[in-house]
Amino acid sequence: MTACIMLSTKAIYFILDDTASTLSDHALMWSWSSPNQEEADFIISYCFTMKLNDLQSVNVGLFDQYFRVVGPSADHIISCLTRDSYGTHHFLQQLMTVLSLLEKLPSPEPTEPDFYTQFGNKSTGKMENYELVHSSKVKFVYPSEEEIGDLTFIVAERKGAPGHSLSFNILFYVLAFQVQSDPGPETQPVLHPRTLILTSSDIFLLEEDYISYPLPAFAKEPPQRDKYRLTDARRIRDLDRVLMGYQTYPQALTLVFDDVPGPDLLCHLTMDHFADDRGRGNGGGVGGGDQGEVQWCVFVPGADGRERLISLLARQWEALCSRELPVELTG
Repeated sequence: MTACIMLSTKAIYFILDDTASTLSDHALMWSWSSPNQEEADFIISYCFTMKLNDLQSVNVGLFDQYFRVVGPSADHIISCLTRDSYGTHHFLQQLMTVLSLLEKLPSPEPTEPDFYTQFGNKSTGKMENYELVHSSKVKFVYPSEEEIGDLTFIVAERKGAPGHSLSFNILFYVLAFQVQSDPGPETQPVLHPRTLILTSSDIFLLEEDYISYPLPAFAKEPPQRDKYRLTDARRIRDLDRVLMGYQTYPQALTLVFDDVPGPDLLCHLTMDHFADDRGRGNGGGVGGGDQGEVQWCVFVPGADGRERLISLLARQWEALCSRELPVELTG
């Protein structure tokens, strides 16, 4: 759900668009607003408030692609998918500044200062392992190297090479959208949230649970689904060309693969893939193509992320295929 996020000295406000009437999953997409922009299409329908006094922890996602604020109960968990490392960093810095200002407000009752906090940094707090404990007692939890290792193992295992996980390195990680477009000029494209991972030899699309992990302290049982679920995977050497300016969604990139997966890559993931003849021609319904081709139409919101993806993909493709990757501009 698209939301405008506002921060004050008392609370964080999540203002939802008119198209989102409930917070059933508590997963929000990032929205910047500027006084110079026209906001006619953004109609306020609901506002969820997280009081700073109720804020217990902030979980930062891999490579600052998202963050999650956690309050005292399950009704106070909001995941914000910024898909932008700069936006995440900027917001967290402002949040720490506001929390520091609250600490400087006069207390109604005199309190005895703690011995350790007298020597701590009042503006940022102190680092304990991968948790930054702010002076306001709010924990800022950052991903550890073990999380990268777990993701690497999962991707290597899905590729069918669990024994090579130590040499299986992740080159690029970004939260993106997979664009599904049905034929017809009046049909609006549908954006499916995806995690895109690029390795030295393969490219993966996964569904990631941004809400349940890491498990909150008040949780009584583990989540019903895994954090990552592989939706599709392709070898870089099977990439035929990259299309920019795809007519159904101009900002998206269309990756066109030859539909000849190798025996070491689990491309056909479910029985539904075999049952649906459309899956082989358009990559599961995410864009048309010639027979024998699979198209991924992927939208990476940040311009820097798009450029980095193209650059890394072209570099690895050239290393594998010994020629320059064809990148075509379409109308």
